Amino acid sequence: MATRKEIKQDAVARVKDERAAGKARKAELEAMSPDERTAAKAADKAAATEAKAAAKAERAEVRPTLNRAQRRELKRRARVYRKVKHRPRRAIGWGVTAAAGIGVIALAAPYVGGIMRITQLEFSDDTPEAQAARDAATGVAESISDEGMVLLKNDNDVLPLDGGVNVFSFASFNLRLGGAGSGGSNTAGAPTLYEALEAQGVDYNTDLYATMEDAGAAHQGDNGNFVSQMVGMLTGGGENEPAPDYLTDDVLAQARSFSDTAIVVIGNDGAEGADLTQEQLQLTEAERDLLDKVTSVMDHVVVVVNSGNQMELGFLDEYPQIDTAVWMGTPGPQGATSLAKILTGEVNPSGRLTDTYAYDVASAPSTENFGDYNYTNAKRGFLDYEEGIYVGYRWYETRYAGDEAGYADTVQFPFGYGLSYTDFSWDVAEPAIDGDTISVDVAVTNDGAVAGKDVVEVYYSAPYTDGGIEKSAIDLAGYAKTSELAPGASETVTVTFDVQDMASWDTSAGSYLLEAGDYEISARTDVHTPVASSTVAVVDPVVYDADPDTGTAYESRFGYAEGDLTYLSRADWDGTYPAAPDGTETASDALLERMDPTYVAASGDAPTYGADNGLTLSDMVGVDYDDPQWDAFLDQLTVDEQVDLFSYGAYATKEVDRLGIPSMTMLDSPAGLNSLFSPLDAAAYPSEIVVASTWNDELAYALGESVGHEANAYGIQVWYAPGMNIHRTAMGGRDFEYFSEDPLVSGKMAAAIVRGSEDQGVLTTIKHFALNEQEVNARTGENIFVSEQALREIYLKPFEIAVKESDPAGAMSSFLNIGGSWAGGNADLLQGVLRDEWGFDGFVSTDAVLGGWMNPEDAARNGNDLMLAVLPTATVNTTKAAVKADPVGMGASLRDRVHTILYTVAKTSAMDSQ
Repeated sequence: MATRKEIKQDAVARVKDERAAGKARKAELEAMSPDERTAAKAADKAAATEAKAAAKAERAEVRPTLNRAQRRELKRRARVYRKVKHRPRRAIGWGVTAAAGIGVIALAAPYVGGIMRITQLEFSDDTPEAQAARDAATGVAESISDEGMVLLKNDNDVLPLDGGVNVFSFASFNLRLGGAGSGGSNTAGAPTLYEALEAQGVDYNTDLYATMEDAGAAHQGDNGNFVSQMVGMLTGGGENEPAPDYLTDDVLAQARSFSDTAIVVIGNDGAEGADLTQEQLQLTEAERDLLDKVTSVMDHVVVVVNSGNQMELGFLDEYPQIDTAVWMGTPGPQGATSLAKILTGEVNPSGRLTDTYAYDVASAPSTENFGDYNYTNAKRGFLDYEEGIYVGYRWYETRYAGDEAGYADTVQFPFGYGLSYTDFSWDVAEPAIDGDTISVDVAVTNDGAVAGKDVVEVYYSAPYTDGGIEKSAIDLAGYAKTSELAPGASETVTVTFDVQDMASWDTSAGSYLLEAGDYEISARTDVHTPVASSTVAVVDPVVYDADPDTGTAYESRFGYAEGDLTYLSRADWDGTYPAAPDGTETASDALLERMDPTYVAASGDAPTYGADNGLTLSDMVGVDYDDPQWDAFLDQLTVDEQVDLFSYGAYATKEVDRLGIPSMTMLDSPAGLNSLFSPLDAAAYPSEIVVASTWNDELAYALGESVGHEANAYGIQVWYAPGMNIHRTAMGGRDFEYFSEDPLVSGKMAAAIVRGSEDQGVLTTIKHFALNEQEVNARTGENIFVSEQALREIYLKPFEIAVKESDPAGAMSSFLNIGGSWAGGNADLLQGVLRDEWGFDGFVSTDAVLGGWMNPEDAARNGNDLMLAVLPTATVNTTKAAVKADPVGMGASLRDRVHTILYTVAKTSAMDSQ
């Protein structure tokens, strides 16, 4: 067999000969008269068509005589040839991009220094340690995608596959392995579905494959570069499935003769910067035509759902031939391999959905005002979370409680749902109460014929008083995943949670309230399917008026974020159901003032600058944050140095050589280290939606640990991850980048990832704090209005769990304005809740600074330590002006921010160079 090098050499020689021939033919044509040239071009086109048909016929004749290895080599040769042939086209594209970039830089001359800082970042990604870290990452990624895929349907036990299979759809050539934008990753070189099937010994229909190739299907690959990611951010996805005109009667007859089983891949792309429409979450006309044709000749059809968003999958019920479906999400570089292993049974699927799959995604009340809404008197968008706490399963399980027929008509796959190739039985013990905690033991036994893992989900149902504090009919309390159990084997898992977790936020009292009454504790296979339940009685109500970990008194802090809205209530579903804005909304004077706060200069003494105390940052390593020595060190900094340290927070902090302060490097993304502005060869991982669907905290930890090893090898100190906003709707453009519609799953998974990374000394920033559930208007200062109960119980809860269970070193504030107050300049959020209530003692960075509403003065005064300003000049100028106007108050605030920044730098590997 030929080596990769030999194959590439052959391709280069072939393309060289073709170009030489083409150049010679071009010269011949130019020498002809116009009429002769027209006739010659027509003859050349006809000859090319005839040659293509002859080559196709020759391939069809030769293919049956080749063994699997020979067929694989032919495909590899064809793929390498196409890549080499199209290289000039890519070079031209890069040339245009470079020219455009030069033009932008020319227009932004004052900002070139800031841009150059991040475009010139260099990473030690070519060392043996770096390669070893990437090699290890491949195994971690595959373990996650093995367990993160969900078997939705398997009637007639079509899976595991037994025999050959037809693979239809252009989508099968280019599996969607991740999303686009800062949450993307480089999946170049990832195995294709066809390569993975071959590796698993699956005999797929190569004639059908060739037919789709001839019709234009081709593996495009993913170069993972900045330009392609930005295009993804702007376009929100890739190409759609074409009309299946290529599936002629003869082609379908051949496929039928090959096998009675087919695989069809459907899906869509998520991307930062754009949301999806309901239509994009439905089958396209071409996809439906494809299914019509496939089901007309196939007895068994396996649908692979390749999407990080909840799609409308009602069509699975419409075709009797579709007896099997697998959700693979956006599973990272080893996704095809994991899918193939599940299809063959090498891996028994153990994933569970972390979202509710409704037949109609618009049946969720949150979709009523999801979209583009703006004030008539201000250039600002707004978004009302009028659904309150009724997000995801909390809506469907509460709205249809006691109405099984209505539920069945509305929900196709419940939250927490997933099938296996084996059967499990559970022996559920009564809940045990030990002081402030509740635990449930569940003995899980594998009653089937193959090994597998199971997920135990424990829920609680709190008593509800009509018209009282809003309560979901059911809430997830905890979960546990078994190890792999051999047939007949058993394992007891324990799910533990705090009694206070069952309390509800009482906005009127500014505290949590555990009301008296009966609380049902149930072990379930999914949110809607109980296995066993018990009742725990609370005799007297319990008020929790202070955080149990910090002792800080609770208080209602976000009344201004509630707005003048009516929030959805189970006391009157119809009367309180959300309605979309009508386009006449205006911002009040109070809201306009909150959007543009002003400050009064403080009296007193300004901080000391430029002192000569003989300290360098190396002297501060290991020194407690509150140690007076920090004051002596900070006194040495000049105003300009402090302003730069605060302002240059995009991907690399500012160095101050004279004081031994090194630059700290910070990179995206939750799916693997991603440098948008400079080259980096890093591993990729499954998207967070797939990570969460494993319901395996140990795998989440392994992901963080693996990234930590990589970051250390490359010289990176901070990882902008994990992303942990809520899947408020199925249309969120970054849903692939977040974990779930449920705050507990989101918080637990995030905490595990943080521990994995920070145990390796690589710091993380939990993000986006908070309310970044929609992409439309997110980057223009959108105002979010939400009830404080929903804010605390749904949207802040994942961050609270992560802070308390993993002690992250960093957080990233969001673009959004909470009731008009920008998250990065909101003292109630960053100081009152994050630091005071929860005890967070790390640094806070903004998201990318994209507009004037992300005011550095607001950030400095209210607890945001770093400005992620890609173009920092404006931030520097604004900050200097604010210090000049208020040298005492703003000067002290800036000093606090720099203190936190340097305390952070002193904890990182950046100090190794000092």
